[in-house]
Amino acid sequence: MHASNLAKYLFESDPQAQIRAWGGDLLRKQGAEVVKDYKDLAFMGFVEVALNLKTILNNLSFCKKDILAYQPDVVILVDYPGFNLRMAKFLHENGIKVFYYISPQVWAWHKSRVKNIKKYVNELFVILPFEKDFYAKHDFSVHYLGHPLLDVVLESKKQLASSSIANDLGLQKPIIALLPGSRKQEILRMLPTMLNVSKQLPDYDFVIAGVENHRNLYESLCKDCDVKVIYNQTYSLLSNSYAAMVTSGTATLETALFNVPQVVCYKGNFISYLIAKHLIKGINYISLVNLIADKGVVTELIQNEMNPNRLLQEMQLILGETKNRQQMLNDYALIHQNLGNGNTSQQIARKMRELI
Repeated sequence: MHASNLAKYLFESDPQAQIRAWGGDLLRKQGAEVVKDYKDLAFMGFVEVALNLKTILNNLSFCKKDILAYQPDVVILVDYPGFNLRMAKFLHENGIKVFYYISPQVWAWHKSRVKNIKKYVNELFVILPFEKDFYAKHDFSVHYLGHPLLDVVLESKKQLASSSIANDLGLQKPIIALLPGSRKQEILRMLPTMLNVSKQLPDYDFVIAGVENHRNLYESLCKDCDVKVIYNQTYSLLSNSYAAMVTSGTATLETALFNVPQVVCYKGNFISYLIAKHLIKGINYISLVNLIADKGVVTELIQNEMNPNRLLQEMQLILGETKNRQQMLNDYALIHQNLGNGNTSQQIARKMRELI
């Protein structure tokens, strides 16, 4: 999503630009030539990466050869540090300019990676306000122009002003959105607990933000539950929701920007969780909402805490006219202010064009 919006404004700033990319349908729609689809790259967790190591190494080799053959003026790396930091070193060694958009989360773990970022990346564009200060402490000047998600949400709000999921689905009660993630492993670990809680809150309707290629999985998990599933309409769902259960990730920030009170959920592979717990130093939260606010705005239920009893308890605290709910909405407003004034993707594209 962020790469495609960047591509849109890169083409706007330079109509003669040629963009060759790794990505998906959103990048294709903007006119980029996609040579590798990102759905073949989505491995999350230490164990999952180890099991797919051969595929990952083959992708690295293919990418290097493809870039050398193409000889671009600049390679823009987007997030995905395990892969992209290796590419940054390779590109630097081959004299190809490197821009990095959306910083690796080196402030959470692998602080040693800062040295390689400084060495191999020509320009770094960060999207979280505290990241600029973090890099300044490491004597590296970076660009912070706001968070691009704000642009996307603001534009969506305009388009969705008159939409009604409730009418479309024939729902009568306030809606609680279930956002169990987009990867199969996330859905399998998160959705059953969310569905368990849905059965205990009869005064609400429940709707899952579904991913098209997991239709059979939702049908299997939801066969005994009174829930609806909608596909590729997450923003429309959030714009009509009263509260949400959300798997940790970008969706937590999207939910906050739509002013929907939420409980954040995360349960990963046990071994991956133990490794991550050992490696992550100096941060107290996992959700973007709390990291940006630098305090516990939303409750995070992690690993064993992500169970039906705790999730039900935390949901009840944000349903109705409660102090918890109002405080969360007040904190959301402050987060909104910290993320810039909008037009971030356009500003970043223009800045990149200047630097190229």
